[in-house]
Amino acid sequence: MNRRDFLKATGVLGSSAFLPLSSLLAAVDGSTRTIGPREPFDYAWLKGLARSLSEQAYQSPEAELPKTLQDLSWDDYQAIAFQKDHALWADDEASPFQAQLFHLGLYFKKPVHIFEVEDGQAQEIAFDPAMFDYGDTDIEPDELPEDLGFAGFRLHHQSDWQRDVAAFLGASYFRAVGKSRQYGLSARGLAIDTAMDRPEEFPDFTRFWLERPQDGSEAVTVYALLESPSVTGAYRFLITYGEGTVMDVDAALYPRKAMERLGIAPLTSMYMVGENDQQANWDWRQEIHDSDGLSLHTGSDEWLWRPLANPPSLRFNSFQDESPRGFGLLQRDQNFDHYQDDGVFYDRRPSVWIEPKGDWGAGAVQLVEIPTLDETFDNIVAFWNPAAPAEPGSEMLYGYRIYWQARPPAQPTLARCVATRTGIGGLVGKRREYFSWRFVVDFQGGPFPFDGSEEVEVKPVIETSAGRVEITSARPLDAIDGYRAMFDVVPPDDGTEPINLRLYLKAENQPLTETWIYQWTPPPAEERELHNPGHL
Repeated sequence: MNRRDFLKATGVLGSSAFLPLSSLLAAVDGSTRTIGPREPFDYAWLKGLARSLSEQAYQSPEAELPKTLQDLSWDDYQAIAFQKDHALWADDEASPFQAQLFHLGLYFKKPVHIFEVEDGQAQEIAFDPAMFDYGDTDIEPDELPEDLGFAGFRLHHQSDWQRDVAAFLGASYFRAVGKSRQYGLSARGLAIDTAMDRPEEFPDFTRFWLERPQDGSEAVTVYALLESPSVTGAYRFLITYGEGTVMDVDAALYPRKAMERLGIAPLTSMYMVGENDQQANWDWRQEIHDSDGLSLHTGSDEWLWRPLANPPSLRFNSFQDESPRGFGLLQRDQNFDHYQDDGVFYDRRPSVWIEPKGDWGAGAVQLVEIPTLDETFDNIVAFWNPAAPAEPGSEMLYGYRIYWQARPPAQPTLARCVATRTGIGGLVGKRREYFSWRFVVDFQGGPFPFDGSEEVEVKPVIETSAGRVEITSARPLDAIDGYRAMFDVVPPDDGTEPINLRLYLKAENQPLTETWIYQWTPPPAEERELHNPGHL
């Protein structure tokens, strides 16, 4: 199955070797039931389980769902509502979190098993139709099997019990909200062979352990077992909610076999149209995206900004680094007027920032951009690809912090790129004799605006991998208290290979801005319209 098909019909894969249904069913608090005995549990035990499974052949425990669940429409699936009084920890007034469970059906056809952990003891939560209101669907609750399982879960916070703040649903996907309570892009446990010449492998979280929060705690801990044909993994998430959602993640990976392209801390987003990429001129909205750029804080303390694009064909970029300080897919543009979407509110989408804990060594932040005509298709992927190979039998340990916030906690001290626009090049009022493409890049913050005490000469520093650069400028932009850089790129006569661009502004040989990087694909020669008016 390719990536596009998977994202349309993602599922959650179960795991083998669970307790038999003949085990004792016991009530926890009158709202949930548990199955089987309570058994000791901690993260060390989970890592041992993952390591043990990696030494065994992978077995897919995919189960056959009742036909009524397999044939659910989107509306019917949405009509299945979790009964709030059955939420995990709803009986504990001191708990800052409650957990509600997702029903199987529609795209989510592979059961996961969910356990509650309390005082170092874990017990599985049994499926119970009484947890759900099936509305006007054709589902007969009494006919559902007792071992049905769940599709995933979502977390609610005491600041507003009505709206969830995080959800784990489908393969190893999960996402969270910022302070606006608006969902946007997603994260994953792991990416394998993304954007290669063979189908991508999608690992699954097959079991979850949700630990009851301690009295007075502002955090909840979630554990997950990851399984796939190539790897197993043990994950621990310490989740807090305040100005946004913060997740401290520990991951222990145990490769079953060598993997050519391993993606650590992968992020998945959508970019269809924006200021720099106006292909969707049939849509009434000027911008449609969950994220507008990739930000990188390198191990050498350089800040890079790469605007996203909706390319004509799949595009893969790799940014080499050593001991990265952070990276993320950001939604810097939070101006409602730029989107005018009062249905899904793209201006409220959170940015997501990955902050490594410890030294990740050599590798690369890799970016995948896939063409899309539809905003419901996630076409952007970014992750860390370690240079060290994933060897069978080894243990790979990674720690990182994920911030889901309007603004990342780490910001450049220099001016940030806040807008990228492109269009036909040349001089207004003069006939164009050849094709060129203009780039207009705005920077804000850092040293801007100058205090006016002395005249400062700001210069653009521009590099291109092909073609030539002309008509360059850098001038103040009072509307944003910043600076605007402009330049044209004249591509090779017949070249359609992507052209890599770099830009920053400097004064007195000192950088004033982060480094803007971009990849532009020139159109074929026969499509290079000059758009000259008739009077010139």
